[in-house]
Amino acid sequence: MPLLTPPALPPGTLGHQPQPDINGAGLRLRPWQPTDRPAVLAAYADPAIQRWHCRTMNDDEAHTWLTTWTHRWHAETGAGWAITDPTGVLGQINLRRLDLADGIAEVSYWVLPAARGHHVATRALTTLTTWCFTTGLHRLELNHSTANPASCRVAQHAGYPAEGTARREGHHADGWHDTHRHARLRTDPPPTPHRRQYAPGG
Repeated sequence: MPLLTPPALPPGTLGHQPQPDINGAGLRLRPWQPTDRPAVLAAYADPAIQRWHCRTMNDDEAHTWLTTWTHRWHAETGAGWAITDPTGVLGQINLRRLDLADGIAEVSYWVLPAARGHHVATRALTTLTTWCFTTGLHRLELNHSTANPASCRVAQHAGYPAEGTARREGHHADGWHDTHRHARLRTDPPPTPHRRQYAPGG
């Protein structure tokens, strides 16, 4: 059945080219590499990441997780980047759901324990958001448990206003959680910079 509206981004916009590095706010977002497996294993052994991302991971699963992002980029269904600086991998940020036809993606992220407290997630989210809108996406969504105020602050500092609460949308180890939805449009004004957000070193 033919659509009456053209796609926001035509097929092949992303998948027909290599996944890029994205630089900004003192960070480098780069595609995952096989050598990143120790960082991924350490992340999913962390209780805080387990709590909000609801999984653990063994060595074989980490390998599969890393290679899946390459396939998803070429299929244009998602994209994952390692958040890095000169010290190494600090965390991850991804487009866990990507719809080029509608110009919409959903963002997710985590930060390793040693990198927390330096606004890494906010800086990475701001950097990826700029790239997404430059590429042609028009709406980015971010969802988190209402019991996770830190993620709420990241969204707000990156210019993602709250749009509402979805009741019992997230299934966690301790049961069903309500989730907050945040979203940012390409036409929204940029966020107000926070002085500490771009402090050197993290």
